Amino acid sequence: MPRPARRRLLAAVLLAATIGAGLAVHRWAPDTAASDIAGDALYALAAYIGLAMLLPRARPWGLGLAAAAWCTAVELLQLTGLPERLGTAFPPAMLLLGTVFDARDLLVYLLMVALAGAVDAALLAAAGRSLPRRTTAR
Repeated sequence: MPRPARRRLLAAVLLAATIGAGLAVHRWAPDTAASDIAGDALYALAAYIGLAMLLPRARPWGLGLAAAAWCTAVELLQLTGLPERLGTAFPPAMLLLGTVFDARDLLVYLLMVALAGAVDAALLAAAGRSLPRRTTAR
């Protein structure tokens, strides 16, 4: 299987696990600052992994910037009250858009995206070192 296809498949599996973990936190964890931070971290991780699945050839720093931009835009959109109104009309929208702005969320998003990018870069570097070197005929 070519590397982009493997990366896409791995990202799909990781995305499903991350979404499952996020839904579990949302459903079963008590409503505390810790569960809010965990949910925010999983949201940012899902954004990063989702982008890696869609763009398997993208570099970690590009994925990180795009994921951070998405998370920041969604958080700032909450200042308008629109996500809260949408969530009232269609509750699953709250899982994607949140409800109310919290500046702490921005920090959590940035830290998780940075961590995801660093782990991704390390894994890609390790995978590159473990590949057999091609020889070219002259």
